[in-house]
Amino acid sequence: MKLQQTQRNEKLKRSRESVRSRNTELMFQKKNACLEVQKTPKLTVEEMVGCFQYALNGIRQTCIALTANSKSKGKLVSIPSCFGFPLSIFFIVINEFCERFSYYGMRAVLVLYFKYFLQWDDNLSTAIYHTFVALCYLTPILGALIADSWLGKFKTIVSLSIVYTIGQAVMSVSSINDLTDHNHDGSPDNVSVHIALSVTGLILIALGTGGIKPCVSAFGGDQFEDDQEKQRSRFFSIFYLSINAGSLLSTIITPILRAQECGIHSKQRCYPLAFGVPAALMAVALVVFIIGSRMYKKVQPQGNVMIQVAKCIGFAIKNRFRHRSKQLPKREHWLDWASEKYDKRLIAQTKMVLKVLFLYIPLPMFWALFDQQGSRWTLQATTMDGNFGAIQIQPDQMQTVNPILIVIMVPVVDTVVYPLIKKCKINFTPLRKITVGMFLASLAFVAAALVQVQIDKTLPVFPTADQSQIKIINLGTGSATVQFEPGLQNVSVKSMEGTAYMTFETSQLKLLNIAFGNQNTTTPFQWSGGNRHTLAVKNNPTGIAAHWLSDNVTSKPEEGNNLIRFINNFPHAVQVTMGDTAFGTVEPLSASNYSLFPGGRKDEIKIAGNSGNCSVASEAFGFGSAYTIVINKCTEKTLNITYSEDIPPNTVHMAWQIPQYFILTCAEVVFSVTGLEFSYSQAPSNMKAVLQAGWLLTVAVGNIIVLIVAGASKLSEQWAEYVLFAALLLAVCIIFAIMAYFYTYVDPNEIEAQLDEEEKKQVKKDQDGYEKQAEADSQM
Repeated sequence: MKLQQTQRNEKLKRSRESVRSRNTELMFQKKNACLEVQKTPKLTVEEMVGCFQYALNGIRQTCIALTANSKSKGKLVSIPSCFGFPLSIFFIVINEFCERFSYYGMRAVLVLYFKYFLQWDDNLSTAIYHTFVALCYLTPILGALIADSWLGKFKTIVSLSIVYTIGQAVMSVSSINDLTDHNHDGSPDNVSVHIALSVTGLILIALGTGGIKPCVSAFGGDQFEDDQEKQRSRFFSIFYLSINAGSLLSTIITPILRAQECGIHSKQRCYPLAFGVPAALMAVALVVFIIGSRMYKKVQPQGNVMIQVAKCIGFAIKNRFRHRSKQLPKREHWLDWASEKYDKRLIAQTKMVLKVLFLYIPLPMFWALFDQQGSRWTLQATTMDGNFGAIQIQPDQMQTVNPILIVIMVPVVDTVVYPLIKKCKINFTPLRKITVGMFLASLAFVAAALVQVQIDKTLPVFPTADQSQIKIINLGTGSATVQFEPGLQNVSVKSMEGTAYMTFETSQLKLLNIAFGNQNTTTPFQWSGGNRHTLAVKNNPTGIAAHWLSDNVTSKPEEGNNLIRFINNFPHAVQVTMGDTAFGTVEPLSASNYSLFPGGRKDEIKIAGNSGNCSVASEAFGFGSAYTIVINKCTEKTLNITYSEDIPPNTVHMAWQIPQYFILTCAEVVFSVTGLEFSYSQAPSNMKAVLQAGWLLTVAVGNIIVLIVAGASKLSEQWAEYVLFAALLLAVCIIFAIMAYFYTYVDPNEIEAQLDEEEKKQVKKDQDGYEKQAEADSQM
């Protein structure tokens, strides 16, 4: 009897300890949930939700304080402070600034590196870019699991930061042109080496940036005590300011570094510097973080709730499959099949989370459009005019419009737009806001399509394989008449002027008849199709001279560069130099090869020949053009030249991209902030990590959708692809609106309160039962 009574008393004791343990665990989970809010995938709107959650949830009641002193090797170590803040957080803020500068700086120039250095086409560059972004949003889940279940936040941050730094360094090395340029011609001799290094570096960067993403902000929150709510809130404000500052500055600076020219044997775009500076900043971030090691509070891993949720779902599915007989009684929800192994609370919380995750299904389509700012929209900017007066904007710098507008739009929407909607008696629920955000993103891509249509109108039309394009330049003293035989076309060209390119079927054009007044001559056309040609004609006392010049230009210059060549109209050969570029010796009525020159600048043109040395300043060329400059005569050391436009410069200004950026930013504000705010309001406090993982997963899937749609569409026109994405998002928006209509809002706090009450009643019932049984055993 005494043995049985002892066993019952031990059982009752374990029950009470279990209840206390559960309450303690819940408090720790709530604390971690507050910190999980800060695990943001992006520098903009999601991060603000975390701050609101701290204010709304009352951290003082829910977060278990770590002690004012931390244990280090069994001894209590005093934590130094500055202005009431733990000194350790300043190392964390500096670390975050440098890391965000490193990531967004590298990512800003990435798609142009693929296109211009690795010589990939637009589609492959876009595909690899979005594959990399998808990896960056998949690896945070891995980082959270490692930190919470194995290494802890500090060791995870240090370990993956080392991987991160190595990846950035490898990217910088991969972009060194002289690494494989053995013949010093300005092009890599073995592109495969650069591709292999680039892919290796990107994988390491994805592991690093994604792995530390969910750890740094939460680690910063661990440094505060439970009575430092005000300081903690200010810390997160400073923390997010450092994120925005780092990303904004890097998006401005690294494109400028990329636009510089550097190299040992030949001057190229300075991608090593554009990648090297972010690599150096990441190394600084790692060193700064390690320096503060002795000051940090390092919380031991306490397990990850995502693992528990996954196990609960897996067991429910497996148990339901085992008991699929129709004779067994049905259960209210399929997750109830996990009740044999998991408690009622975890099952109820998992139900609430799955209900929200179901609404996440249509959301990846929004991110599929949103993340094309760094790929398709940047490539679109390369065909536009970036001259803003005294400032020349690089194509990859247009991405800065989004973070700048975010800083402006978030307070405007919160303090002006939403209150006005409320005054108009409109029930603007969170799910309706998300729907509006998806619609606005679709509208932004319609705007991008309209801009692309205008760009396409300015692009030159090059000949097909069966066509030839011919341009006439009259270098003589009188007007020339050119007849394209047999009877195809007749043009008249004034002295020192030229025609535009004229397109002919190569098989039909046989010869050209040239006339200067009473002088006539013919020249046969014996060129293959698919090319452009220039015919230089000039009359002289002995007759008419006609020289064919092969243009060898089949595409518009990229990166805003200009192609320049010279035609010598002197009776003798001359040496031609423009700026630092030597064109060599140009014979009479002959043309030099084209050379690339950056747009928006003037260079001095010099010649040297029998007539002496002459020079003149060139005009300021636009961006993306090609010119033939005719050298006519030298008067008192001043060179007389004539310009002939072969390819028109970019005429659609980059400012026309601002409307599409503005609309997309408005979409982000109402979509992203509201999405996380709604998600957190509909899920238990200890399940916020699961929702954060689900939110990051939607971003990753969205980038994968870009790969699928862009690869499967096979559209030849870029504006058509923009319209396709806009139509897909609009269709998904309608589907989401229907799902939202049937959604029923819940109050997780009320449900958890009911579960708490049921548990208290159950504990009291068990306790009474044990006491009665003990009394009965005693009487016996």
